[in-house]
Amino acid sequence: DAKKLVRSPSGLRMVPEHRAARSPFGLDEPPWVPDKECPRCMQCDTKFDFITRKHHCRRCGKCFCDKCCSKKVPLPRMCFVDPVRQCAECALVSQKETEFYDKQLKVLMNGATFFVTLGTSEKSELMVCRLSNNQRYLVLDGDSHYEIEITQISTVQILTEGFTPGGGNTRAIGMILQYKVPGSEEVMQMKFTASEDFSCNKKLSASWLAAMHKATKLLYESRDQ
Repeated sequence: DAKKLVRSPSGLRMVPEHRAARSPFGLDEPPWVPDKECPRCMQCDTKFDFITRKHHCRRCGKCFCDKCCSKKVPLPRMCFVDPVRQCAECALVSQKETEFYDKQLKVLMNGATFFVTLGTSEKSELMVCRLSNNQRYLVLDGDSHYEIEITQISTVQILTEGFTPGGGNTRAIGMILQYKVPGSEEVMQMKFTASEDFSCNKKLSASWLAAMHKATKLLYESRDQ
């Protein structure tokens, strides 16, 4: 998908040519709190003057002094080319998301093998499941072929085993995915179960499911924006 370089008050962004091609995990730039409505830092309440200048957090759009908004952190969910200024709270969130973009997104794109059961069928099919390179589709390949739009996914339930009263020693073994077919209100369901053939498959499947769980959280956040 073609992209273009655009400049906003927040910095340079590399965005898709068409809005429909944007990542489902992306966030829009927030409106900035107008300078005239912000005489004091919205974190420490320091009064702005000629010496104490105001800065806007690129993630939340609120107004802060330099001390409360000094960190420059990557913000791939808004397609910024370079790290951008963020308040301490937003910087912490963006830093946690870095792992998803640096590691887990690659895991999803590389894919993993699962037994996939469609709807209430008793038959399952061994399929390779992966996220498309443009991040907009979940692609399933086996004897059959499916492409599920990420934006049409309504719920994702991760299935685990090994639960203990203390909450430890659990591992992901599958997931139940519900989604809508474009142009229809019908909700479809798929169940993914990790293959037990090889121990390496278990580890790869568990990593893929963990990445999918994180991706789902980001997807919900983008919808709630």
